[in-house]
Amino acid sequence: QVQLVESGGGLVQAGGSLRLSCAASESIFSTSVMAWYRQAPGKQRDLVAQITTGGVPLYAELVKGRFTISRDNAKNTVNLQMNSLKAEDTAVYYCNANRWRLGVQYDYWGQGTQVTVSS
Repeated sequence: QVQLVESGGGLVQAGGSLRLSCAASESIFSTSVMAWYRQAPGKQRDLVAQITTGGVPLYAELVKGRFTISRDNAKNTVNLQMNSLKAEDTAVYYCNANRWRLGVQYDYWGQGTQVTVSS
């Protein structure tokens, strides 16, 4: 069974930092584009950052220069380092794994972790 388990959320003051981690099942990690999404109350789920199997990152404009996504292929984990946090970064953050297998696209999601930034 595929699992994505997030950790590292919490409460932080504006300007502070948090590091999120996502441990993925070994069976999918190496062939998946890994990503972090977030969803604030009453809003849609949006892409925050993603990283390809080769380690190429992509960031949403709102977090460029503040967030860094990385993946550790030996540990099957993807991390999101979040610096200079703002109140508007408050949301539930979800880990996502996306891959193609035999012509079919698969999406896997973690349970989410709450990030709250106080102003």
